[in-house]
Amino acid sequence: MTIRLLVVDDDPLVRAGLSFMLGGAEDLEIVGEGADGSEVPALVARLAPDVVLMDIRMPKVDGLTATEELRRRADAPEVVVLTTFHADEQVLRALRAGAAGFVLKDTPPAEIVAAVRRVAAGDPVLSPAVTRQLMTHVADGAGATGSRDPRRSTAATKVAGLAEREREVAVAVGRGHSNAEIAATLYMSVPTVKTHVSRILSKLALNNRVQIALLVHDAGLVDEDPPT
Repeated sequence: MTIRLLVVDDDPLVRAGLSFMLGGAEDLEIVGEGADGSEVPALVARLAPDVVLMDIRMPKVDGLTATEELRRRADAPEVVVLTTFHADEQVLRALRAGAAGFVLKDTPPAEIVAAVRRVAAGDPVLSPAVTRQLMTHVADGAGATGSRDPRRSTAATKVAGLAEREREVAVAVGRGHSNAEIAATLYMSVPTVKTHVSRILSKLALNNRVQIALLVHDAGLVDEDPPT
């Protein structure tokens, strides 16, 4: 299956470089390019990409706003954010909006191709290690500003609707554990873990496991003692 890719970046040299690098993959097709987030709705409607590679910083409509608007669509393509930072507030906002992950602009071409393939297959492009890094960043920011409190009650209410086993899996996801690690810790099979993750996504109306991690962290659940 050919993955249809839309590249959105305000720097024409970056767009040209990405199109050149990614266009060489046999299973990727660059269906279009955009220079600003304001162009994304029309481009997506016309070109029907599977994945949008989205720059964060653009002059008129930034990639964050474009991602938030795009992910509200019922038939929205997946979004991978392009950034120069590992874990800043803008990346976190994009992930909360439903982006499937992020890649750094200086990432080797083969890794960007692999990221696009993973997202097209329904997997987020954040490793457990990067997920843990993001959770640490959320915790540090909340501790400094108190910004976590307004979200906590809402997040806790959402998580309260999960069954006990689903909640355990959600917390493990929030700790950055892989499916295999969750299976070993909670004494279940990997397919069962995947089933629970799918149910959690459906019940909480989330897009991917990164959003699960952010939600349980907002609810304060990752501060609890892990199972032994």
